[in-house]
Amino acid sequence: MPGLWQVPEWEFFLDDLAKHLTPRGRVWLELNQEYDGTFYTPELKKLFQKRGARINDRIRAREVRLIGANGEQLGVIPVAEALAKADEANLDLVEVASTATPPVCRIMDYGKYKYEQAKREREAHKKSKSSGLKGMRLSPKIGEHDLRVKTRAVIGFLKDGDKVRVSMWFRGREMAHPHVGEQILRRMAQELAEVGVIERHPLMEGRNMIMIVAPKRT
Repeated sequence: MPGLWQVPEWEFFLDDLAKHLTPRGRVWLELNQEYDGTFYTPELKKLFQKRGARINDRIRAREVRLIGANGEQLGVIPVAEALAKADEANLDLVEVASTATPPVCRIMDYGKYKYEQAKREREAHKKSKSSGLKGMRLSPKIGEHDLRVKTRAVIGFLKDGDKVRVSMWFRGREMAHPHVGEQILRRMAQELAEVGVIERHPLMEGRNMIMIVAPKRT
């Protein structure tokens, strides 16, 4: 077996590694002996698994069950031969099922695979995220600049998947002219049309006129 520091997927700081080794393991680490699994703890195993899939020369099995770049089954072959096939295709050899006997490997573009995997995870997280209800408060006397700033903030909330409760707050004599606040809310609604839909049109509640905007579904 190669020494620990020759295995690329285990390259991390000494103090981080030592925290997960048994006392005998720390002695071994200081003596820099070759790794044989003697001091392998469950915590260390989890730490290794977080490093991601083994690829190319990180694969330690002698034989692998190989899947081609187009999904074709190529049978059980020596890992050296599998690496050669991946190299011929100018792609990577990726271990996709390390617990199988023998391990299952696939020829693929690993960089592209990781990018697409991260993209799918982001999309899944966005879909599973429960929508929150953000709040934005306006006044009938709001200035043009402040209205643009608050509109951009609402757009940001909607893009993050949150609903927004926009409230127009009337004070004193402003209550005599609710149409002024309603015009501002409807103007904001037009600005939000690309990213949101009006779930509740402007409606008076006491001294407030409330409008609720939800993210537009793509």
